[in-house]
Amino acid sequence: MASLFQFHAPTGNGQRLTGTARFSELLGRDIARFLIVNFFTLFGCLPLALGVLFSILSSSILLLIPACVIGGALAGPSIACMYDVILRSLRDAPGKCMENYKRAWKQNWRQAVAPGILFGLFLGCYAFMLMLFWWADTAPGLGTIALVFVSLLLFTMFFTIYWPQLVLFEQSGIQRFKNCLLFMIRIFWKTLGCALLQLLYWTAIVLFLPWSVLLLPLTGVWFILFVANFLLYNTLNEIFHIEEEIAKDFPEQVPFYEDDETWLKRKQEEQNRMQG
Repeated sequence: MASLFQFHAPTGNGQRLTGTARFSELLGRDIARFLIVNFFTLFGCLPLALGVLFSILSSSILLLIPACVIGGALAGPSIACMYDVILRSLRDAPGKCMENYKRAWKQNWRQAVAPGILFGLFLGCYAFMLMLFWWADTAPGLGTIALVFVSLLLFTMFFTIYWPQLVLFEQSGIQRFKNCLLFMIRIFWKTLGCALLQLLYWTAIVLFLPWSVLLLPLTGVWFILFVANFLLYNTLNEIFHIEEEIAKDFPEQVPFYEDDETWLKRKQEEQNRMQG
C-alpha cells in the first residue's frame, strides 16, 4: 500500500470527495502532470494544425488530405496519452507522471493511429469548409450552417466517448463504434452538453487568434478535456465498469483512501517524528 496514493476524505467514510471539492482536489494534485502532458500533446498535434493551416491558405484540397492523414497519425497517439493521464487522475491511479506517459504511449500508439487519421480528416475538412464559407461572396444558407454545426457536434460527441474506450479497454474498432452510438443514444443530453462545452472552448480559441495561442501552454488541450471527462466520468464508470475491470486486471492500480481517524493518526505520528 505504500506505493499507492493516500487521500484524506473530509466526509469521514474513506471515500472520494464529490462535486466542486473533488474538482479542486484533482486540479490541485495533478495540474503539474496535466501541464507536462499537455506540452507533449500540443507538440504531437502541431503537424496536423500546420498542415491544415497551409492547406487553407493555399486553398488546396490536394494538400489538405495528406496533411490530415500524416498529421492525424501523429496526433492520435498524443491525444490518447492525454486522455490516459486524465482518466488516471479521475480514478486516482498511482504512478509517476513520465512512467505512466511512457506506458500509455507504448500501449496505445498502434491502435490510436487509425482513429487519429479519421479524426484529422474530419477536423481538417471541417476547418477547410468553414474557411470557404467565411471567404465566400455569398453567405451560406441557414440550412447549410445548421447541417455543418450538427455534424460537427455529433463528431465531437462520438470522439468524446471513443478516446476513453481506446485507452481503457482492448476492443475492436467496431465494438468501440457500437459502444459510442449506444452511449450517445442512452446518455444523449449529458454527452451533448460536454460536446457543446468543447466546441465553445475551441471556437473561442479560434476567434481570439493569435492572442489565444498564448493560452495553449496553460490551458491548451488538457483543460477542456479534463472538464468534459470530469462531468462524464461517473456515467462512463457506471456503464463500462471502468474501475471494476481495471481492478481485476491491474489490482496494483486500486487506490487506498484513508478515513479521518487514520489520517489524523498518521499526521500526528509524522509530527512526533519531526519533533523527536
